[in-house]
Amino acid sequence: MTAATDRFRALHASGCFVMPNPFDAGSARLLAALGFPALATTSAGFAATLGRMDMQVGRDELVAHVAVIAAATPLPLNVDSERCFAETADGIAETVHLLADAGAAGFSIEDWNPATGSIDPIDVATERVRAAATAAAERGLVLTARCENHLHGVDDFDDTMARLRSYLAAGAEVLYAPRIWSAEQIGAVAALGAPVNVLLLPGGPTVEKLAARGARRISVGGSLANIAYGAVAATAQHLLANGTYDADAPFLDGDLKKAAFTTE
Repeated sequence: MTAATDRFRALHASGCFVMPNPFDAGSARLLAALGFPALATTSAGFAATLGRMDMQVGRDELVAHVAVIAAATPLPLNVDSERCFAETADGIAETVHLLADAGAAGFSIEDWNPATGSIDPIDVATERVRAAATAAAERGLVLTARCENHLHGVDDFDDTMARLRSYLAAGAEVLYAPRIWSAEQIGAVAALGAPVNVLLLPGGPTVEKLAARGARRISVGGSLANIAYGAVAATAQHLLANGTYDADAPFLDGDLKKAAFTTE
């Protein structure tokens, strides 16, 4: 256990905090300079930096990425570790130890299986969470269990609740079902007794409203990476069409750049 893991766990004790998702060392430094208390990787955002789609990155690549992001700032780092890159309990444990060694303060495990194109059966998913929880306890990491139903068109909230309840009993510390946002849904998950992570959605409820509904932790997934790459594309299209940059394009403030980036 490290000071970073202690600070990360303490953040979940009360209130609500925003944990944005950088996609490289530069974005991590910028977010730290802005004053956020913790950061999280994004599988989709990291994949984009390699010119790939989400869930097309290998475990060794993710572990190396985690080491880079963890070293970029002193903030606690949560890792989007997909399925933990393994189908066995031993394999899951190995991934957890590699993430801890790389500097993670927490990590997540999800129940979506891209190999089958479906959500794992609840008993299978629960045993996977149990394996992750056992390894997490050995290293002091905060484990988030994710139910991916609502990201993949399974709008069965009763099943989501049954899964989260089972994952909590298996040792998860934080619960997360991306794309739930109503007061009733967040409140129901919070009533299970564990901190709830909620994904902030464009045009959806604000951080203040999500916190009032029971969210303890709020993240943005791959949104910052999508916005950054969208800005590159839009500015480049303007350059092709007009022979200049868009005068309204946002540029990084010089003072913030100096605060975030080092000359070492």
